[in-house]
Amino acid sequence: MKQITFAGAEYSNKRKQTRKELFLEEMEQVVPLNGLIGLIELHYPRGEGGRLSYPLIAMLRVHFLQNWSGYDPAMEEALYETMILRQFAGLELDQIPDRTTILNFHRLLERHELATEILAAINGYLRDRDLSLRQGIIVNATLIHAPSSTKNKDSKRDPEMHQTRKGNHYYFGMKAHIGVDEKSGLVHSVAGTAANVADVTRISKPLHGEESTVSADAGYTGVEKCAEYADRKVVWQIAARRGCYQKFGKQSFLCLTLRQIEHAKARIRAKVEHPFRVIKCQFGYTKVCFRGLAKNTAQLITLCALSNLWMVRRVLLTNTGEVRS
Repeated sequence: MKQITFAGAEYSNKRKQTRKELFLEEMEQVVPLNGLIGLIELHYPRGEGGRLSYPLIAMLRVHFLQNWSGYDPAMEEALYETMILRQFAGLELDQIPDRTTILNFHRLLERHELATEILAAINGYLRDRDLSLRQGIIVNATLIHAPSSTKNKDSKRDPEMHQTRKGNHYYFGMKAHIGVDEKSGLVHSVAGTAANVADVTRISKPLHGEESTVSADAGYTGVEKCAEYADRKVVWQIAARRGCYQKFGKQSFLCLTLRQIEHAKARIRAKVEHPFRVIKCQFGYTKVCFRGLAKNTAQLITLCALSNLWMVRRVLLTNTGEVRS
């Protein structure tokens, strides 16, 4: 057993447990690390004599800390400064990976498209516990900002990001398209595009082929008329634009009836907003961290996988004996 340091002893005797500690303590119990390590270890490089330069489980934990806290590219300094992060990663001050090592691990996951496999593994893990039914699906997209400044090496904005207008405001960045299980609200598919890509043109990305109903907002109007979906036995629940029923008069019986129908459809669609709230508010991901769609899409997929675990953590914590299997 490793001897505890004076700093560690003093920290363990503190009077209050912070929210970050509670968060990491819960995620420690619900993330199926053993199953995820099995996906990555075949691609993880080894040093001299076949030894690992850093333990794979430590690098995976550091990678998750990056996604949860948005420390990229300051993850190395955060590990030096914050003891709770070192404790979660299982690292000591004399074995902190540098910025290049952390970045290389991120590139390893991106190069082998392991983010998609991590999402599939976590969803399979949750499906085995009857937490995802895959019968109905809700699709939606959200804008993720990108730096619009040209004060960089190339004096240019990211060429894969674009500008779009939403309401009376203009946004520069990318768009995250997700498909969510209608019953559980868990994300099962993610796709990234430039911000100016219309939602309806990318609806095939979030669909998994097993859905019986598809719910979406008015941005997907007309999808049921597309030839590629004509043979699908799917009930399309697309939100109607306000002008479609307000033309009958706001106080007319027909208008009020149609508004009640749209309200019922909106209550179903509300679940698709929950992953976005977790990613943007809980994890603090409001702006892309890299250049290019591929890198940022890989991070989005990882964030969605972790958001699934966060949203059902209370259910998983009721039976902690199954969590780490």
